[in-house]
Amino acid sequence: MLKGDAVWNLTIMFLQMWEFHHGIKEDYTLFEPHKYHPAPFESDGYVQPYGDSPLDNETVGENVYLNILHKAKEYVYISTPYLIVDNEMMVALELAAKSGVDVRIITPHIPDKWYVHTLTRAYYLPLIEAGVKIYEYTPGFIHSKTYVCDDEIGVVGSINMDYRSLYLHFECAALLYKSKAITQIKEDYIKTLDECICITQDDCIHITWRKRLLRIILRLFAPLM
Repeated sequence: MLKGDAVWNLTIMFLQMWEFHHGIKEDYTLFEPHKYHPAPFESDGYVQPYGDSPLDNETVGENVYLNILHKAKEYVYISTPYLIVDNEMMVALELAAKSGVDVRIITPHIPDKWYVHTLTRAYYLPLIEAGVKIYEYTPGFIHSKTYVCDDEIGVVGSINMDYRSLYLHFECAALLYKSKAITQIKEDYIKTLDECICITQDDCIHITWRKRLLRIILRLFAPLM
């Protein structure tokens, strides 16, 4: 749960959307966090909520993810319901793994959309060949979007690793730095791995020609998914 000044960023993002939709001007001072809580809030590291919009010509969500991958030294643990990424993100994931960073990605084993799930699996082989570890969550569909890196950085939000989320949607997330919550994100991730199966190169190679052809065709429509 966020409290204090970090909530103010999220409040402003909401009020901006509210004003745009309703065409009215709100008094932002009525919603300031210290108006109803004058005492200091407990501080623990840094929390920076942020928004991403397709209207500002800046891919904030993807840039945050890329920055984490480029600066990682020990590990990056990722959870995403969809894995449909561009070449820049693929290269960043592969280079991080090749440089010795423990890169792990959890995706669902049970899909919500079969064609998106099929396309997600089309990205597995080159990532696994580069050293990225891919896991699928077996109990059901997993919808969390999290990054945790080197016990220092964490991201929790609505930003999937797919074209629509990174380029076309209005999204938001919170970046955490040296907060105790990062340890909680990591611990939850490790526990989730116990409910996952590890995908191997053989799993990606030994598929029917029909599935292989379907993945190739779906890759052509990746920017729409």
